[in-house]
Amino acid sequence: MSLQLVWNNEQDEMEIDDRLISLLEDILEKAGKLEGVGSGEVDLTFVDNERIHELNREYRGIDRPTDVLSFALNESGEDEPEIVYEVDEEESEGIPDMLGDIIISVTRAKEQADDYGHSLERELGFLFVHGFLHLLGYDHQDEASEAEMMGKQEQVLSQVGLTR
Repeated sequence: MSLQLVWNNEQDEMEIDDRLISLLEDILEKAGKLEGVGSGEVDLTFVDNERIHELNREYRGIDRPTDVLSFALNESGEDEPEIVYEVDEEESEGIPDMLGDIIISVTRAKEQADDYGHSLERELGFLFVHGFLHLLGYDHQDEASEAEMMGKQEQVLSQVGLTR
């Protein structure tokens, strides 16, 4: 079994085409290989600024739009009970492990691509690999962890030809 990308489009600002999805699947494969994650499912949703603003306010308590949100399904905070489902091994065969959800604001991705002077594809790729690393537990709360995360992101993006 390999890493699988399941995607959904909930915005009208750009058409999501097969070429973009293929690029994101390649990024997922490369990032998974870099991190030793060979199987699982990542759900990706493309939204607009209004929707990501709602999600950011509801789940993070931050009342503004952001570029990407990640919701890992395998993490549990100290205050949250870990939910364990018992599944018969035979029934679960062929069902990928859910790694989590990544939500990307296409509105912000367009703005940031313009601000940074690179393609929208690079920005979407950057946000996707950034979100994927968050699903795996990476964060950027300090300079060292941010540098580590940025290095991994750039390594994956260069492997798929999305250089600055």
